[in-house]
Amino acid sequence: MGHHFRRLGSWAAAALFAVACGFGASSDAATLEVYAASSLTEAFTELETLFESDNPGTDVLLTFAGSQVLRVQIEQGARADVFASANLEHVASLVALGHVRDGRVFARNDLVVIVPLSNPAGIETFDDLPLAGTLVLGAGSVPVGAYARDAIRRGGERLGPQFESDVLSRLASEEANVRLVRAKVELDEADAAIVYRTDAAPSDRVRVVEIPETDNVLADYPIGIVTDGPNPESAERWIQLVLSDKGREALAAHGFLLP
Repeated sequence: MGHHFRRLGSWAAAALFAVACGFGASSDAATLEVYAASSLTEAFTELETLFESDNPGTDVLLTFAGSQVLRVQIEQGARADVFASANLEHVASLVALGHVRDGRVFARNDLVVIVPLSNPAGIETFDDLPLAGTLVLGAGSVPVGAYARDAIRRGGERLGPQFESDVLSRLASEEANVRLVRAKVELDEADAAIVYRTDAAPSDRVRVVEIPETDNVLADYPIGIVTDGPNPESAERWIQLVLSDKGREALAAHGFLLP
């Protein structure tokens, strides 16, 4: 068994996997397909080890992408058992359509600004964000992108509307998931970006600049069972693990806040 997962970095990648991905578990093991927001990569990979240890007959296949990509894939009939999103909207939409049941919040996250280690723009505080020559955010349809714009708007309410317009005028690219946002800063292709705290923590190639609590956004992460998934019993066991003391310890260790 062991760790194996898919990343869907863009709409094109999602479509490619939908058509071309035939890999997964060996034929003698049941497969549990977990679709999860990119920001859950490290935490859910750790939970995969725990789950497979407790359920030796089941092989977990993790698929990570932007929550909006995963939602569309499930709407289109993707083979999935569990969906964990970085915001309430995508799970609520699937619940309303009858594709997901038992959506419940299992973790929370907040935002930070990240800059390259060299910090060429000299950004020391959130208020310095207009100093960025190039800013990268998640696309507006991506949870981290929507949250980032909300934080910038709140900053404008505190500092004046010029702050929001100045910051957004520095926007150089919009990415399909939070890992792609982080990569732009890691590769020195951007002066600053806004990501989840949990995505900044594992990287030794970025510096963290805190966002004031008055401006920050708390993201709710819900999880639910895909109603037409092929392995509902294992899906329920996965959710039980996520909500258990062991699951909560793993999430907290990777920087998530617990409800």
